[in-house]
Amino acid sequence: MKTEVILTQNIVGLGGESDQVKVAAGYARNYLFPQRLAIPVTQGNKRRLEALRQRRAEREAHEFNTMTELAKGLSKLVCVLKVKAGEDGKMFGAVTVGMIADELKHQFDVSLEKKKIQLEHPIKLLGEYEIELHLHAEVKSTLKVRVESMTASAAPGAEAAPVDAKSDVRTEKRGRRPEPAASAEKPRAAKVEKTAKPAKSKTE
Repeated sequence: MKTEVILTQNIVGLGGESDQVKVAAGYARNYLFPQRLAIPVTQGNKRRLEALRQRRAEREAHEFNTMTELAKGLSKLVCVLKVKAGEDGKMFGAVTVGMIADELKHQFDVSLEKKKIQLEHPIKLLGEYEIELHLHAEVKSTLKVRVESMTASAAPGAEAAPVDAKSDVRTEKRGRRPEPAASAEKPRAAKVEKTAKPAKSKTE
């Protein structure tokens, strides 16, 4: 037996608030009404429709504006995922939607439902990818995802430190070499002064 109800909350697969839908009488009586997700269709409850519709319009406008701003921000980001890979660039495993969602939360504190990340197949090769995002029924965006090798990125950094340290030491040593030459000029100045003094005494 079916009965008609007015939804007071958005219910996935059924409708949004202010929608009048037909459901099983037992479902309405045992679940929708006790949870305050719907109300019976009566003359008095019909007066609440305008308030429910207004609330729905405000919620949908807020969601649209929020997702539009999020789309602009996400399009400028590069989400970097570090993975284990061999020398040939092949990964040990694959990058999934769940991993991308986790890294977005970890790197940028952005919580995004996995169903909004459109990835047809898991990523299995290193490189940069542009992933499509369906943030809202009317809002789409893209996200750049860069998959890097965990081992490849660590090697250059480890070698760079000793090279810089050695070059600093060499620079310091080169800067100290001219010091003996500077000290050698002092005796020359002293000799000039000694030869100048007898010249003054002859004039007197």
